[in-house]
Amino acid sequence: MFHAFDNAAPNRPMGRQAWMGLLARAPQGLLEAALAAHAHSDVRWLRRPETGLMMVQGRAGGTGERFNLGEVTVTRCALRLAAGDASVGVAYVMGRNQRQARLAAVADALLQQPAHQAALELSLLEPIRVHLRHEAAQRHARAQTTKVEFFTVAREAGAGNDEEDDA
Repeated sequence: MFHAFDNAAPNRPMGRQAWMGLLARAPQGLLEAALAAHAHSDVRWLRRPETGLMMVQGRAGGTGERFNLGEVTVTRCALRLAAGDASVGVAYVMGRNQRQARLAAVADALLQQPAHQAALELSLLEPIRVHLRHEAAQRHARAQTTKVEFFTVAREAGAGNDEEDDA
């Protein structure tokens, strides 16, 4: 079942699953801008960025049986910040961008620390949400250009027949 990770319930703090979903879809530019102060910090790698394939599944009509849709390239990594905090940052991003995976993992580790959470909510997560909403609106607008109004076609076809009957 599809879960919208970028729709947080009102008056509830965002959970880790939700912010990891946002970080996985965040463009590298937004991550770099928000994490400029932390991007070059020393990290202790638990799993260096590595690229592999992941099977993507789909469902027919949203309720049918699952089927294997195909494979996508995914880069993953896990790290611990050298600042001595025990939180582990993990990231999975589609594609081969190891820098993006590293930045997302750093952001995950920082978001687990209450001292950084409020600041990163405003400087990182909210811009990602705005970006994703903008992309969705663009996708919707492109899809609307291909929309066919069948009722209009039926009325136009019916209007031509009424004129012939009157003559």
